[in-house]
Amino acid sequence: MATAGDTGIGRRVRGTWIAAGLIVLAALAAYHGSFSGPLVYDDIASIAENPTIRRLAPAALAPPPGGLTVSGRPVLNLSFALNYAIGGTAVGSYHAVNLLIHVLAGLTLFGVARRTVARRDGRATARRSLGEGGPGIDPTLFAFAVALLWMMHPLQTESVVYLAQRAESLMGLFYLLTLYCFVRGVEGDESGQSAFAEASADKETGRGVWLALAVLSCLFGMATKEVMVSAPIIVFLYDRTFVAGSFREAWRRRRGFYGALAATWLPLGALVAGAGGNRGGTAGLGIGVGWWSYLLTQFEAVAHYLRLSFWPSPLVFDYELSGLPAAARLVPCALVVVLLAAATAWALARRPAAGFLGAWFFAILAPTSLLPSGVQAIAEHRMYLPLAAVVTAGVLLLLSYAGRIPALILLGLAAAGLGGATARRAETYRTGTALWADTVAKRPGNAFAENNLGQALFLEGRVPEAEAHYRRALQLDPADPQAHYNLANILANDGRIAAAITEYTTALRLRPAFFEAHNNLGLAWEKAGRPPEAIAEFEATLRLQPGSFEAHCNLADVLAQAGRLPEAIAQYEQALRIDPASVPAQENLGQALAQAGRVSEAVGRLAEAVRLEPGDADLRSNLALVLGQLGRRAEAGAQLEAAARLRRGNGVDPAGSGVRLPSP
Repeated sequence: MATAGDTGIGRRVRGTWIAAGLIVLAALAAYHGSFSGPLVYDDIASIAENPTIRRLAPAALAPPPGGLTVSGRPVLNLSFALNYAIGGTAVGSYHAVNLLIHVLAGLTLFGVARRTVARRDGRATARRSLGEGGPGIDPTLFAFAVALLWMMHPLQTESVVYLAQRAESLMGLFYLLTLYCFVRGVEGDESGQSAFAEASADKETGRGVWLALAVLSCLFGMATKEVMVSAPIIVFLYDRTFVAGSFREAWRRRRGFYGALAATWLPLGALVAGAGGNRGGTAGLGIGVGWWSYLLTQFEAVAHYLRLSFWPSPLVFDYELSGLPAAARLVPCALVVVLLAAATAWALARRPAAGFLGAWFFAILAPTSLLPSGVQAIAEHRMYLPLAAVVTAGVLLLLSYAGRIPALILLGLAAAGLGGATARRAETYRTGTALWADTVAKRPGNAFAENNLGQALFLEGRVPEAEAHYRRALQLDPADPQAHYNLANILANDGRIAAAITEYTTALRLRPAFFEAHNNLGLAWEKAGRPPEAIAEFEATLRLQPGSFEAHCNLADVLAQAGRLPEAIAQYEQALRIDPASVPAQENLGQALAQAGRVSEAVGRLAEAVRLEPGDADLRSNLALVLGQLGRRAEAGAQLEAAARLRRGNGVDPAGSGVRLPSP
């Protein structure tokens, strides 16, 4: 005989777990081939070249300044540090964590949607906001459809597979957790009883804990990405729409909670100020991008996001910062956005739940749509959370008016189609060359993509093709310092030193603080036999980047060649303070000390180099020479014998080394 639990709550619980399991399996199926994608573009600076993730807190909580993806975002930086602690820069664990974040966000969205629709109060029932008398909606089925379509949508691929855009997905997870914890914290509220409240063990004692977790999630989100700024407002709007029934009542009941939630804006403000207020000149006011002209581009951007929500093709990794759209595109796009915004304002008063979805969409897009970007006017990852509103509205309409069986068929077909498209899109990220070639094919006038395709080809050893794409990038944008720099590197490696010097000089004229260009120009002058010019460039590099190990070593090498041994020794010592485990720096310092007559100190440095690299026969031979100069012939002989054994083991004639101990 079945009990009430078997037929009621027990059935709902089983249905919930089955739905959650299917969501997880679907995500794994869509993204299973994405775990080997390499580090691309922002990944390099945020992961491979980011010294602050080499250790966990407190170092990881102080990300590098400037315009990096991790700048001013300590929680994001800490997440990369955890990955680094697991496997260094091997990409597998980073991709696994990115997918885990996406799955958790999808399950959280499932929880929010399910509990929202399940509220018994008519004022908070989502279907009634779309029209009185609509058919009932099963909460678990509705939430399952929303979460599944949202997770499987190919528009999400950039936020999941592109590692640096963990910034978006991790912020999205905290945003959804903030709302979910609030929903759990107000379950059983007299103005909106939940169908699940009777089964909740913490319905009386756990409310304060859930609300505290909502504030904590909001705080973590603020320290992950600035788009989190709208979360307190959206929670307040949710309370008014689905729980309290009015802003006044929501404030009366929970003013302390909203005060705590609003207080999370303070650390966000401090982090933004610490990043210079404009993320190193990449976003915000005063970055050289006109606010009004950028705002006009956002009409096309928002309309484009909406189109991709319903027909996600073509998807583009980088849209570049294009100019104003032509009037033929701008006017209809502006009309769509203005009408949608007006409909949202009307619905907030007359159909609150529909208005909430519109507010969710516009509020989350607002920071990137209202504040100019110096990089892209359109970026698909910005739709990570706003897409939830579009999907929710579509599922509500379908389940309300299509009939259960037709709706299930349509939802199943949509999920399968979206999942297949996501799997194909994820394949594009498997190599840097494939990703940038896809971008160039879809945006043939994108100079930035041409330049990055050249860099990807260069890293694969396809140098002539890389040079062609660098030159194409410069045809499209002659004022791109990075393309001039990349082309110069190819020219320098190919021995075309004069041409390389011209390109490096042009890059520095366009970007005077380009310290890498200063460093490589110094190397080019050195190859050209112009030590004074080389020294000047290395010194310029160190003024801009005092902690550059490479620049200290390069400057030391040129100073040593010029006979300025005391200065060279000082530079080698500075380099070794940055990286004490560098064998070349230890060896070169030892040689410079020997030339300067400081033979005892030279022995110490060369002995350290041998300790670090015991299998280097030449190092042992050099150590033998300085030991011989000190009269320590037995030790010198032992080093020569070890060097000879190493050379024989490598198939090299030991007599060919030409190393002889000095006469006593």
